[in-house]
Amino acid sequence: MSCSKRNETEFSQKALEDTFVNMNGVSLTFKDVIKKYKGKKVVIDVWATWCRDCIKGMPKIVQLQNDFPDVVFLFLSIDNSLEVLQKGIKKYNVNGEHYLMPSGWDGEFGEFLDLSWIPRYLVIDEQGKIVVFNAVKANDTRILSALEQ
Repeated sequence: MSCSKRNETEFSQKALEDTFVNMNGVSLTFKDVIKKYKGKKVVIDVWATWCRDCIKGMPKIVQLQNDFPDVVFLFLSIDNSLEVLQKGIKKYNVNGEHYLMPSGWDGEFGEFLDLSWIPRYLVIDEQGKIVVFNAVKANDTRILSALEQ
């Protein structure tokens, strides 16, 4: 598990340019994805439908969604296909904004996160700054603290 001591506050240019796919199959950069939510707090959940720890963490995400209804929950999946992701969203009843991350672990976004374990959670504030960079549990006290502010 690599949650190093890095504590980034901004996404790298390369991470912002990584390509994601929305639920309609449209490709767009992460920069385009995240700018849709400017002015709102965002919890990013990097996950996959095959990830046991990700699924085990979903009740905690649902609790956060109930406790913080104005927060955007952005799910970035490293699944192998949009079809697999869509089936998993339905199977596990995952509510929020969903994107497939075709570059997976080793793409620019994954490298920026030093992604070696999922789930991985980040919190972005209303100005687009990363306020929680390295959380692996949805009930991490740093997430709760960031959302309460």
